Amino acid sequence: MWTQSDVDNLKAAVAGGILSVRYDGPPGRTVMYQSLDQMRALLAEMVAEVAGSQGTRRGYRLASSRKGFGT
Repeated sequence: MWTQSDVDNLKAAVAGGILSVRYDGPPGRTVMYQSLDQMRALLAEMVAEVAGSQGTRRGYRLASSRKGFGT
């Protein structure tokens, strides 16, 4: 089960472009992610889980961009 502290740690790492995150709760661990996209996907899941456990539902959106223009 994820905590708000876990969400905050991952948000800070995403904001800083850091692929390694330390989670404190039992068991304490450090996770090295392969990409920011992977981290963003997990962050959305974490936010939904934490909001569900608190009895609230909050949406979480992350901006993305692509190179080039569609024709």
